[in-house]
Amino acid sequence: MKSHHTAREQDSARVRAVVALVLVCFVIACTTALPARASDKKEKEKAAPLQAVDSGSFGIFIKGQRLATETFTIHQQNATSTIQSELKQENGPATQKSDLVITSNGQILRYEWSQGTDGSLTVLPKDEFLIEKITSASFTKPAEQSFLMPNTSVILDNNFFVHREVLAWRYLASDCKQDGGAFKCERVAGDFGVLVPQDRTSLHIRMELVGAEKVNIRGSERELLRLNLKGDNVDWALWVDDHDQFKLMKVAIPADNTEVVRD
Repeated sequence: MKSHHTAREQDSARVRAVVALVLVCFVIACTTALPARASDKKEKEKAAPLQAVDSGSFGIFIKGQRLATETFTIHQQNATSTIQSELKQENGPATQKSDLVITSNGQILRYEWSQGTDGSLTVLPKDEFLIEKITSASFTKPAEQSFLMPNTSVILDNNFFVHREVLAWRYLASDCKQDGGAFKCERVAGDFGVLVPQDRTSLHIRMELVGAEKVNIRGSERELLRLNLKGDNVDWALWVDDHDQFKLMKVAIPADNTEVVRD
């Protein structure tokens, strides 16, 4: 049996690509430590070009049958990142859309969700906390709900798995540190306050790096990094590819007989 120390070194070796962790930092808890120069002011007035960070789609399977597809894009510009997603059912017209905008230190600037003409909602910061505005055909005017949660809380809305990818990056950025030219992961569980806008509720979840694991992806066996995500009524396994910018490749939700696989 390999020692815990050896396992940790092996995981550290898998996460030592500087370029990859720079990407991990794109949205999450990474801010520049360099002092601003007077000459930078003019440069900052010009918007940086829009940078594509990730895009693609996830197939959502229940008991082996594909029921929906989530198509997503993640872009970064200056110190702001935008995560957009669209969910389409395989047999039905219902389409959900989400648009999350956050800063480089994880502050929520805006979150929007809509489902055709059935309704929409918006989450905005208010006095360092969060407020949700809900519009529905059953309301004569938009309803509002306040959450005493910091504006750096995590958005994990229903049915949008790209939000789980962003959470995984945020966790890895906090757990993996540079040490002597290499990145080492302590494998310490991270606790996060989470807002689920569609449910109009908040909860606490915990994410933890398990380590390298062989996983079947579309009929091929691949070695990926496994993360466990747990909380009230939440017990998920996530796998990310440390050789491809820690992209989320698969999610398993055993209690719901559900698997989510990147196309």
